[in-house]
Amino acid sequence: MTDTRGAQPQPQSYAGQQQPPYQPPQAYPAPQGGGGTHGGQQRGGGQQTGAVRRPRTGARTTPRTRKARLRVAKADPWSVMKVSFLLSIALGICTVVAAAVLWMVMDAMGVFSTVGGTISEATGSTESSGFDLQSFLSLPRVLLFTSVIAVIDVVLATALATLGAFIYNLSAGFVGGVELTLAEDE
Repeated sequence: MTDTRGAQPQPQSYAGQQQPPYQPPQAYPAPQGGGGTHGGQQRGGGQQTGAVRRPRTGARTTPRTRKARLRVAKADPWSVMKVSFLLSIALGICTVVAAAVLWMVMDAMGVFSTVGGTISEATGSTESSGFDLQSFLSLPRVLLFTSVIAVIDVVLATALATLGAFIYNLSAGFVGGVELTLAEDE
């Protein structure tokens, strides 16, 4: 390390003799017999010194994992609303498709005809045939009901997520937010 402070007055010892200039301690001892230079520096008297790093005996062979502690201080309500809207639409589409597939599987297994026949016999009389479950639970009616539920879910999930972002921002102002520890593998 080079001293860039300029000329400094030399401290006087008690006996009137000057002390040698201060040399900071070295992290690694200099090799005996003079080696190369370290960083282009030479010590007084023309003797060259070099710091040689020796490997530690318990040196780590696996790469280090860097870790960082971060804090989520604020959630932007507009971005939360956009993301929750898109995720709610995807969930609504999945709900409609799952209801259609489930209805087709149950119809192929004969669940509606069996249960419908049992209900017709239980609710029917001699002059009427009873409640017709198959016409009540037809595929278009089930898909319409599922679509209405999916639209209500999209509106509610988007509103609740946006409200949750506002509430999180208020609470993060008091307690500082959620702290996360992220790790990066090298």
